[in-house]
Amino acid sequence: MLQLKGTSMAHYRMGNRQTASVGLSCGAAANQIQDIISRNCVVIFSKTTCAYCRMAKNLFQGLNVNYTTVELDLNRNGRQFQDTLEQMTGSRTVPRVFINGTCVGGATDTQKLHEEGKLLPLINQCHTRRNY
Repeated sequence: MLQLKGTSMAHYRMGNRQTASVGLSCGAAANQIQDIISRNCVVIFSKTTCAYCRMAKNLFQGLNVNYTTVELDLNRNGRQFQDTLEQMTGSRTVPRVFINGTCVGGATDTQKLHEEGKLLPLINQCHTRRNY
């Protein structure tokens, strides 16, 4: 677990899965996505069969950073969520990785941030802002 000065990550569970009810309107799907993103420092919108999604999850696990994952292929509203994520981020591909409320892209984008030394500072900003 990533330990930051004066922070607690007790509110984050590694691999926490989110579910939603059937038949959401476009606005309701966007609201649910925004709610998930706003409540969690790191969110990965994923599919269980996707190798790139596993790559993103493994990156955070290797860094001992907790994250929340929304498995779109297990979610009743997964297709609708993916459509909404495309409108929000300009890309339909998974994973869609959000840190501190902002989409940083997919797995290779996230890996590149890490290689450039920019990933953990983004996560630290999130925890500082939220005063955990």
